[in-house]
Amino acid sequence: MPSTTRRAFLQQTVAGAAGASLLTLPASGAAGASDKIVLGLVGCGGRGTHVAGIFHNVKDVDVAWVCDPDEARRMKAAETFGVPGERSVSDLRRVLDDRQVDAVLVATPDHWHSPASILACDAGKHVYVEKPCSHNVREGRLLVDAARRNKSLVQHGTQCRSTGMMQQAVSKLREGIIGPVLMAKAWNVQRRNSIGHPETGSPPAGFDYDLWVGPAPMVPYQANRIQGGWHW
Repeated sequence: MPSTTRRAFLQQTVAGAAGASLLTLPASGAAGASDKIVLGLVGCGGRGTHVAGIFHNVKDVDVAWVCDPDEARRMKAAETFGVPGERSVSDLRRVLDDRQVDAVLVATPDHWHSPASILACDAGKHVYVEKPCSHNVREGRLLVDAARRNKSLVQHGTQCRSTGMMQQAVSKLREGIIGPVLMAKAWNVQRRNSIGHPETGSPPAGFDYDLWVGPAPMVPYQANRIQGGWHW
């Protein structure tokens, strides 16, 4: 199907979800002749469900799969988006095997961002992946290669960088408003709650810790390593 007949993938979502340029999905092996965008959510935490909710409210976008190694989170997301039980899964490959899926939203912990996105591209899907798109430079280059190899659209969700204010600031810098830039410093003054010092132990029932660790080096389960704690 010509790309001009497809629905605008992010037409109504970029302001709230990505703040990035408009994407229109081209024809792919996934969607057949339908104008409906079929989306799989990979990572059902706060960010994933927030962005999926924005997609869910766009006409002709169907959040058809939810995927997470945490059963409780997965079930809550399935209920939110009306996803049937057989499409609420822990294994990403189940989502990618569905030829009706056009695109996946990757909102996992950072160490899964590039591997999940590369697998999605190789399965013929388009990708919206949360920041950072890769855990290291090598992974990022492999993701670019996968996107080009499969003619997949990959959008990296770095918020704020495409706002009018940021565009104006960059334009002014390039026009030389402060002269040559020799150094830039940045700092973050948000105060965070303590993640505590729990002991290592066994994962709770319904949480596939081995799958959660995935491509990262295996370390003993510890409650403050997961679901927010992994940032630190």
